[in-house]
Amino acid sequence: MATFHIEGGHRLSGTLEPQGAKNEALQVICATLLTDQDVTITNIPEIIDVMKLTELLKGMGVSIIRHGKGNYTFNAAKTDPGYLNSDDFVRLAVSLRGSIMIIGPLLARFGLGYIPQPGGDKIGRRRVDTHFLGFQALGAQFEFDEFHQRYVVKASHLRGTYMLLEEASVTGTANILMAAVLAEGTTTIYNAACEPYVQQLCRMLVSMGAQIEGIGSNLLTICGVTSLKGCHHTILPDMIEVGSFIGLAAMTASEITIRNAGIPYLGMIPAAFRRLGITIHQEGDNLLIPANEHYEIESYIDGSIMTIADAPWPGLTPDLLSVFLVVATQAKGSVLIHQKMFESRLFFVDKLIDMGAQIILCDPHRATVIGLDRTHSLKATTMTSPDIRAGIALLIAAMSAKGTSSINNIDQIDRGYENIEQRLNSIGAHIRRN
Repeated sequence: MATFHIEGGHRLSGTLEPQGAKNEALQVICATLLTDQDVTITNIPEIIDVMKLTELLKGMGVSIIRHGKGNYTFNAAKTDPGYLNSDDFVRLAVSLRGSIMIIGPLLARFGLGYIPQPGGDKIGRRRVDTHFLGFQALGAQFEFDEFHQRYVVKASHLRGTYMLLEEASVTGTANILMAAVLAEGTTTIYNAACEPYVQQLCRMLVSMGAQIEGIGSNLLTICGVTSLKGCHHTILPDMIEVGSFIGLAAMTASEITIRNAGIPYLGMIPAAFRRLGITIHQEGDNLLIPANEHYEIESYIDGSIMTIADAPWPGLTPDLLSVFLVVATQAKGSVLIHQKMFESRLFFVDKLIDMGAQIILCDPHRATVIGLDRTHSLKATTMTSPDIRAGIALLIAAMSAKGTSSINNIDQIDRGYENIEQRLNSIGAHIRRN
């Protein structure tokens, strides 16, 4: 298990460019199973989770050619669904939550899909009901094989239908969408997730010959087709990484330029950071964060404490609340961080409290942060990364702290951030891996 050793207190200066979006990559790579023709995808982040998914597809017989960094061609003409019964498939699938999104394409193309209980971050209950209720609405039969601890979905024929999702699940919407594009007739998905990742998946499917209306809204209408063709697709910049870099700049009082940030797809992220008092300038598709020596959290008009909360798109993504919480520790003023979706994601705050942060964990979903306004720096300590997003938040905290901190279990960070220490060291950070 690798460890980061971070010498904190250094100001950074330079330019960073976000990698391709992890969440989009997992979806569009699964979508390559829908056709027997070549699909070329560029700007793929070469991170642990994505590489595990490509390894899984290779095991299924998918031909994958790497043309260069982040540039791959997939051909699923010789896909073997029988691989899903192998121990090797189980080993890969249980460690990657995104593996559940292979079921929709396999169900649509081969009429059968297996998946063990998926793994991923331990951030609380993450239901998969939405996926399987959607498949059942399309005519599939679903069962849980207790002996093998796996889900089994079968369908000799998928038929379009109307469905109202009980939750606007991003992966659930993507999975149902991929099944519906090859179903007979028209499928209407209401309360669909409409995050940029889903919009990108829709655009890719349309370029493959799918018929989808309502892209960008929570009402998708899919007219099923008999087959899909190949295409070329480019993945968006990762908005979670953009937000992480904004938070890093603020916490270390550094001037950083984020190049090719994909600003039209960032939604509320820049505005939410501005509510914490952070100055952000836009120059074309670049974001310039000047050295914020001090930043003050806004209050509501009636003077009550500011709340930063996650919500389905176009609300604030839950994946950045850990970063917002850390950034607030050095602001002037107080803020309530309300993590609505996952009940265990705030439990990493005990590590920040050990570093000297003033945080009250109200309950599993809410934490009140009393900003120190840089009157006291965080103290170096030894920590363990519990998940991807808490891991990057702890790294940001360590880079602002006095002394040398250690973060164990950094494989969690590597799952979502590519060569992060090399990229940050290039602009003045002092991070060593061993």
